[in-house]
Amino acid sequence: MPTWLDETFSVTKPVIGMLHLLALPGDPGYDHGAGIAAIVERAARELDDLQAGGVDGVLISNEFSLPYLTATEPITAISMARVIGELLPRISVPFGVNVLWDGRASIDLAMATGASFVREIFTGVYASDFGLWDTNVGEVARHRARLGAAGVKLLFNIVPESAVYLGGRELESITRSTVFATLPDGICVSGLTAGAPTDLQSLTIVKGAAGEVPVFVNTGVKAANVADQLAVADGAIVGTYFKQDGVFVNPVDRSRVEELMGAARAYRETLG
Repeated sequence: MPTWLDETFSVTKPVIGMLHLLALPGDPGYDHGAGIAAIVERAARELDDLQAGGVDGVLISNEFSLPYLTATEPITAISMARVIGELLPRISVPFGVNVLWDGRASIDLAMATGASFVREIFTGVYASDFGLWDTNVGEVARHRARLGAAGVKLLFNIVPESAVYLGGRELESITRSTVFATLPDGICVSGLTAGAPTDLQSLTIVKGAAGEVPVFVNTGVKAANVADQLAVADGAIVGTYFKQDGVFVNPVDRSRVEELMGAARAYRETLG
């Protein structure tokens, strides 16, 4: 039976490319002189490179809104909606959105822009670089229902970056209870930060405990390891590797996108 992944991406084990927006109005790093026009210009160029390089989908996030808020100010999602609205005529692949680290705002943005999915931290309590980080998945689930956003798929990151889970439980039990109690549409497994390797053992544990819920490797995917990662995961989300020289702050390098996607397609061909 086809899954939502099949219906959304039309390929086995999709690779989703990250489109990192520059710092937005209200962010410490926002360039007031260049304004939103510069954000749109770079995003459009990187979107074209990701799509021309062959990604199966795009995830648009405010990655440069450092340091992140766990409850964002309205200007963040509003600015992202402005940027995405200007990009929509250029988007030719399925896309999702992520307002870091705010689940409600991410769902709002998805509804406003027609995004197919969101990725966020929806469950757990964490000690993080941004302070004590609490979540309320029941509140977010009800917000999604009130908006009529059941069609927006929720990817739960259960190994968040720059944070440690305070529950004191093993990753397998966290995965099982997350799947049972909170009904995620997908689960993401991450390394320490953007671009950091995702531990293959952790990925295997989550995949084994997730049942029918798709599992994504969320950080550290490279051309050299994408086959090994996709041998376990149902899909991959790639950001840093696609940048010039593999450096997080740099723009997307189309040749690196083509390299990794070539390796991903070669692996998928072995699946028959």
